[in-house]
Amino acid sequence: MDPRRLELLLELSRLGSMRAVADVMHVTTSTVSQQIAALAREVGTPLLEPAGRHVRLTPAGRRLADHAVTILAAIEAARLDLDPAAAPSGTVRVAAFASAVREALLPVVGTLADRHRDVGLLIHEYEPAEALALLVADDVDLALTYDYNLAPATFERGLEAWPLWERPWGLGVPSAQRVDGGNALAVFARFGDHDWIINSRNTADEETVRTVASLAGFRPRIVHRADSLELVEDMIVAGLGVGMLPTGRRGAPGVALCPLRDPDVRLRAYAVARRGRTDWPPLALVLRMLRQPSPSPHEEPC
Repeated sequence: MDPRRLELLLELSRLGSMRAVADVMHVTTSTVSQQIAALAREVGTPLLEPAGRHVRLTPAGRRLADHAVTILAAIEAARLDLDPAAAPSGTVRVAAFASAVREALLPVVGTLADRHRDVGLLIHEYEPAEALALLVADDVDLALTYDYNLAPATFERGLEAWPLWERPWGLGVPSAQRVDGGNALAVFARFGDHDWIINSRNTADEETVRTVASLAGFRPRIVHRADSLELVEDMIVAGLGVGMLPTGRRGAPGVALCPLRDPDVRLRAYAVARRGRTDWPPLALVLRMLRQPSPSPHEEPC
């Protein structure tokens, strides 16, 4: 059904004459008559019946006019919701890796509660491949993902990505086996005969470890996989191996973090959305808040 014709029918139900509708809608009486006749053909039932020298709505016409109130209100609400100039209102569904939830999304939740109470976040914790699959399926509106400078990500056509921040990563080793210096190849070579711990739900970590190890002249013996940084630290303390960890965070006792340079290892975070969706005011607002610069953490020496 044409919404414009519904609007004419609704006005006729209110005003009672086609001439009055024509005056209010700034059209001719003939146009009102033709459009309501076309609407009757669309719905397959008469909407008007003679009433002396005038016409009135049939019972079906009155019921459709009642529906038109709801339909036209919903259309107007959708128009305002999608209008880039409209005030943000709605719930943004976000899939993000755990560190991004803590460091980026939770502060946004607080700011929204203070300044934009009509905008909410629905947060799902997922690793990048999982988050991007949800985004492609249109099950979320926004994905926060990451890659490493030594294992760059590629994004599907139809997706748009914005860099958010970078964080240096180092090699977590038992405190008793700490080494001096930050040359990545030398640090990796020192632990070439150890077992290695990598992420269980993302391949970028493994690709980065294998790349640096290859440059250092050995093939890493990847034995353990874990999804939690805290669990990786516990495994290092337990003597199960070594693994990459972000610098600038308070680590577990018993873990020494060796910076990696030449080449450096940096995690790069991104906000990713479906192309053409970012005009939606709530999503545009959340993206602006996420893209505000944040300070890089201080690197702790090994």
